[in-house]
Amino acid sequence: MNKILLLLAVLITLSLTSFAQNILRDSVLVKSNIFTIMYSEKLEQPLWIRYVVQCPTGTASRVGMDFYTNDSIHTSDMADYIDNVYDKGHLAPAADFNCDKPTLYKTFTYLNCALQNQYLNRGVWRFLEVHERELAKFGKVEVYIKLYFGKTKLSTGATLPSEFYKEIIHNGNRECYLFKNERPESSDYKQYKCNCK
Repeated sequence: MNKILLLLAVLITLSLTSFAQNILRDSVLVKSNIFTIMYSEKLEQPLWIRYVVQCPTGTASRVGMDFYTNDSIHTSDMADYIDNVYDKGHLAPAADFNCDKPTLYKTFTYLNCALQNQYLNRGVWRFLEVHERELAKFGKVEVYIKLYFGKTKLSTGATLPSEFYKEIIHNGNRECYLFKNERPESSDYKQYKCNCK
């Protein structure tokens, strides 16, 4: 009798786990007053994001801020970023929205966070973010970022982006860049220019 009950408990657990995985959505559109994101609960990563640089010279402090999850959307979380080479890479950069603390804080959602190689995030990607803020000092700058994925999934559940495509639109001009999610060979973002898609 005990073996039958144990077997039933295991089967129910497996069924519930399978059901929970099936209800994760391929894509969820999220709009806020600072960005629009298409997020994949199945990948636990953003698929794409659009935003307009709001504060290219802002000075709000990010001290004490950390990423937070969303109650209604299944995202990555802190566990996905422990003991590996991947940063919690802001897609819409905090520095583009540091007008004030409440606006800055909105960038710290895991919806706006990607598993990004730390050398990419802290190097050439950061320099490109500085470039978009410089452009924003002279007019409106719109940014579109698309993530591409292979099959690499972390043991914690999140799928690793393989590439990041970034398009910057300003004064009728388009600049496009493509980065592999690995340690970059150059710190010059111009080396990663590509044809706009």
